[in-house]
Amino acid sequence: MTLESGLAFFLAIIIFAITPGPGVFALLARAMTQGAMSCFSLALGMTISDIIYLVFACLGLAVIAENWSGLFSVIRIAGALYLIYLGWKMWNERAPIAGRTNPATLQSEWKSLLQGFLISASNPKVILFYIAFLPTFMDLTVLSTEDIGVASLLCLVGLMIGLMAIAFSASWARRYFRSERAMTGLNRVAGSIMISAGVYLGTRS
Repeated sequence: MTLESGLAFFLAIIIFAITPGPGVFALLARAMTQGAMSCFSLALGMTISDIIYLVFACLGLAVIAENWSGLFSVIRIAGALYLIYLGWKMWNERAPIAGRTNPATLQSEWKSLLQGFLISASNPKVILFYIAFLPTFMDLTVLSTEDIGVASLLCLVGLMIGLMAIAFSASWARRYFRSERAMTGLNRVAGSIMISAGVYLGTRS
């Protein structure tokens, strides 16, 4: 991978990160109610899953997405139901006033990481995206281990920049909601977004 192709790949990954989808919706919902930093593990989980798909794509394992379609469908439905459940909890939760931290409402980091991983892993079309995407920036027929490592690192940094930019933007917007009533309304908006993401994920073919 040349410097020019690496830079182009990096910028394309950032754009890919901010493209609307279940992961972005989940980040928006989390950031609006719990702040940007609560989204770090969630974003990292999604990024790890994407990197795994990237490596699979580099190794030419598109067959995984095709031959394991049944398994991926089960994972996708499970992920969709989980998002809907989280949205329902968020809708009914009594929100704390913005600016205060309620540890009881914050998910543990590992659960957040797993949630992010499952959101991304439940979409096997990601690997097909990378298979179509990568040849634009590198010759897969002569791909070396070093190339895969560089691509994975660029993917890690690019995705985290894009995803956390979304989280900080949503968190910045929430500072205008100061009263408990406003925060409860914000929680319901966030819950609706999360439920919509689950429905969107579950109804995709």
